[in-house]
Amino acid sequence: MADVVDAATRSRMMSRIRGRDTKIEVAVRKALHSRGLRYRVDDRRLPGRPDIVLPRRKAVVLVHGCFWHAHDCGLCRIPATRPEFWRDKLDANVARDARNNQALLDAGWRVATVWECALRGKGPEALSQTADKILGWLQAAQRTLEIGAALPRE
Repeated sequence: MADVVDAATRSRMMSRIRGRDTKIEVAVRKALHSRGLRYRVDDRRLPGRPDIVLPRRKAVVLVHGCFWHAHDCGLCRIPATRPEFWRDKLDANVARDARNNQALLDAGWRVATVWECALRGKGPEALSQTADKILGWLQAAQRTLEIGAALPRE
C-alpha cells in the first residue's frame, strides 16, 4: 500500500513527533507534583534518560507511548507501509528499553512504567488513580511497577 502523502510531507509530520514533554508525560508530572513529590526530568546521568527521576526515593518513572515502545495493546499497530522497517525499529526500541531497565535495577533504582493506554482518553480520574498507584508503589517495597492495559496473551 502506498503512502497517502508525499515524502516531504511525511518527513515534516514525523519530525514533529516529540520524544519528551509529551502531553501524557506532562500530565503525570503535574499529578505527581500536586501530591507533593519533587523530581528531576530527563536525567542524562542515568541509563535511558528516564522521564521522571525521584532521587530521594531512588526511583524513576518512565512514561511510554504504546506505539513507540511496542506495547501489546490496541494503540500499537504496525503501519501497513514498510512493515518490516517498523517491526525492526520497534523491536530495537523494546530491546533498548529492557537493557536500560536492567541497568537501572542493577544500579539500585526502582522502575515504574506508565503506558499511554492507561491514560489516553480515560479522563482525569485515570490520571489521579495512576498518581495514587505510583505513590503507593513508592511507599511499598516493590522494585518495579507497570501501569497499563496490555491485551491478554493467547
